[in-house]
Amino acid sequence: MTPQIQAVLQELEVWGEENDRAQTDRERKMLNLERPTAELVRALIVGRRPQRILEIGTSNGYSTIWLAASVAPNGRVTSIERNPHKLQLAERNLERAGLLSRTELLLGSATEVVAGINGPIDVLFFDADRWSAPAQLALLLPKLSADALLLADNVTSHPEEIAGYLAAIRQLPEFEHMVIPVGKGLSVAHRTPLTT
Repeated sequence: MTPQIQAVLQELEVWGEENDRAQTDRERKMLNLERPTAELVRALIVGRRPQRILEIGTSNGYSTIWLAASVAPNGRVTSIERNPHKLQLAERNLERAGLLSRTELLLGSATEVVAGINGPIDVLFFDADRWSAPAQLALLLPKLSADALLLADNVTSHPEEIAGYLAAIRQLPEFEHMVIPVGKGLSVAHRTPLTT
């Protein structure tokens, strides 16, 4: 990662923590990934050189920067956010990091937006409303690439909310799944060929 990207990430980490401590309204919190989780997400992605990453839950663009810095040089990250103020923050932060050209930011309800998204999607990252993740996964399954990687945050911090998503993943025989105890808990699932 370039010094420019690192500087923006470090600034957002400090600002995000200060903001979230001061805010009582959950909608105004950034709820960014913790750095160890972001570093693991990058490590899982960067060697795959994905062409297309879909992120559900942009917030202020902190995780989107990590994703855009990990996509293949000619690849793109599409990120969906329902809060227009947060999407504006994300656009500014991605521009400051020099990564705006690698991203497509979409405003709206994720379940409605993903219905119109085309594949193939190489990496899918869920980091928003966990209750609706199973419905979004069902819409996106036909659009995933043959060796797709599925990631979801907040497995240990919000177990009840993400239980439906984890159950849906476990019912997909072509995916191997694990939960890594980093940050707030990261679900990692990757598609592997079925053997006979």
